[in-house]
Amino acid sequence: MRPSRRTVLTATAAGAGAAALGRPAEASEEAGPGPRRPATAQPPSRELRSLLKEIDHHRIEATVRKLVSFGTRHTLSAQDDPVRGIGAARDWIASELRAYAAESSGRMTVELQSYVQEPANRVPTATRITNVVATLRGSVTPERVYVVSGHYDSRVTDVMDATSDAPGADDDASGVAVAMELARVMARRRPASTIVFAAVAGEEQGLYGSTYMAERFKSAGVGVQGMFTNDIVGSSTADDGTRDPYTIRLFAEGVPSSETPEQAATRRSVGGENDSPSRQLARFVRDVAENDATGMRVRVVYRRDRYLRGGDHIPFLERGWPAARFTEPAEDFAHQHQDVRVAEDGRQLGDLPEFCDFPFVARVAKVNAAALWTLAQAPAVPNAAKIVTSALTNSTQLRWNRGTEPDLAGYELVWRETTAPEWTHVIPVGDVTSYEVDLSKDNVFFGVRAVNRAGARSPVAFPAPQS
Repeated sequence: MRPSRRTVLTATAAGAGAAALGRPAEASEEAGPGPRRPATAQPPSRELRSLLKEIDHHRIEATVRKLVSFGTRHTLSAQDDPVRGIGAARDWIASELRAYAAESSGRMTVELQSYVQEPANRVPTATRITNVVATLRGSVTPERVYVVSGHYDSRVTDVMDATSDAPGADDDASGVAVAMELARVMARRRPASTIVFAAVAGEEQGLYGSTYMAERFKSAGVGVQGMFTNDIVGSSTADDGTRDPYTIRLFAEGVPSSETPEQAATRRSVGGENDSPSRQLARFVRDVAENDATGMRVRVVYRRDRYLRGGDHIPFLERGWPAARFTEPAEDFAHQHQDVRVAEDGRQLGDLPEFCDFPFVARVAKVNAAALWTLAQAPAVPNAAKIVTSALTNSTQLRWNRGTEPDLAGYELVWRETTAPEWTHVIPVGDVTSYEVDLSKDNVFFGVRAVNRAGARSPVAFPAPQS
């Protein structure tokens, strides 16, 4: 039986909507750092807690220091020198990932995803660009794919200087270390869906490696359901010396860059600028990763990226996939991209490991792991979600297609005021493909998410109007 409008509105006015609408009790309690967790929050499972405990900041530090030891990893640097340059870094990353894959009982494979980039912006001569990609195949729904990346190329002030030392500890050995540590920890496990761990090249020259990877996936019909890039996640200290070691920023695009004119017209008529797939993905990260198991607060920023900057999530956004970027809470521009030297005031400059906070990087890895593992274990985002708009009525009917997962248990509707940034109410509706709630679609936003028998929830699907 659907809740009556009076029940819904009375519960909302009294601040007891959670109980009236069946919101999980644990989500209404204060938990984890930062502000009160959203109504849609999911507590970490025992399996996830065990996984997160294996993430090791000492291993992350060793990875960053090893990448720095190659002197420069500039995209235009040597590719055949065994100890210096991007080629040496590429070969070491591939060797490490293959060692992880050896413990996966055949579930993980590693490839060098390579092509020759002809002369273009910041690439003066034909240059081979190689991504190192480890794929952990899902055991139940392998066609669903989630991607996490960092870029292993580096640079100094002059983006065309391919010979000077460019340690790139924060930008972006830290992000590569996150992706590699997740590959190490997850290789011995069996995710239901496929997870891809990538170290990409060519980012500093113009997102060349990630663009090639995204286009390869698109051409092959790969079902990318979500992508995270970790770029500049090594330091918790800002350029004024202040520290914020328990916050990570997550940049999430609003209106998709791939939106068609028809989709734009529909959106303008019903709203939803704050409900793109990427922003639902960002909300999902908060749902699963702001808790005592990670020790972190996720500060979602409603922008594609920072001003004057761009990251490896952008090629995925441009191909219509939900994607977002993790970046440290406040960047220290005095060290980023600087030549390695000692300043007049005696400060050491350059993107060196000494400016990294490795326990912080490990916590960032835990945020990524919580999101990726839950995405891989949970059902898919409900398909073809619709809100019926064919009649003038003060109730709301939603419809969607049933998923095919063997452990699918049912669905939940979520809703919030149009001015609210987070979902505030949850209505369990069971294993159905339509539901009517006695609350006006004119006044609030609705969504629907899937739940499996273990209690893992998908990201929310924002419904399109169906007249």
